[in-house]
Amino acid sequence: MAVCLQHEDAGCRWAVWQVDETLEELLALLPERLWFEQELANYSSASRKLERTAVRVLLHEMLSEDFMLAYCPDGKPTLASHSDMDISISHTGGYVAVSLGKKGMAVGIDIEQYHPRILRLQSRFMHPEQEKPEAYKGDIVWSLLLHWSAKETMFKCMRRSEVDFIRHLHIRPFHTQECGVMQAYESRTDLGRSFDIRYRIQEKYVLTFTSFQQNR
Repeated sequence: MAVCLQHEDAGCRWAVWQVDETLEELLALLPERLWFEQELANYSSASRKLERTAVRVLLHEMLSEDFMLAYCPDGKPTLASHSDMDISISHTGGYVAVSLGKKGMAVGIDIEQYHPRILRLQSRFMHPEQEKPEAYKGDIVWSLLLHWSAKETMFKCMRRSEVDFIRHLHIRPFHTQECGVMQAYESRTDLGRSFDIRYRIQEKYVLTFTSFQQNR
């Protein structure tokens, strides 16, 4: 297992890890293996067990110390042992991504595997008049994936229920490149917060991430 992408700045740090180990190999990397195996018993899906374990291993690598990962009723992950740190998690097709925000920072991250099925789903998240995908290297799939991923990243930051990806989450027009920044905003809350969502297009997936001061 190896980190294939990582980044750190003044507000947050994130990492992407490609998972090519078996569950047993991943468990061997965890210091609290026995305790975590009991938690895994709640999951029947082998892929779900692998994803959960890979996230734990990546977090252990990033924090280099013990931690307690839990999930709020709304599904948002939280580090009970690091109450001043925000966390966002994503996984797709053999990759996991984790973003950690330092004190006062909110973070969001999303990773999406390349797949043409997004073409059939675009009516569920793309505004037909305001959001027009632009092909990247002749392939419109990449742009659609970026739109979906960016809205997932926004959604994770908002912590609100009943969010409509078309009516409430908006991506301004942008030129699709290998990496860049999307300007976006939400209209679900009274804040109407704007987001600078950074993105990267990799060989097999797209990655979007953002961070901001929570008190602003």
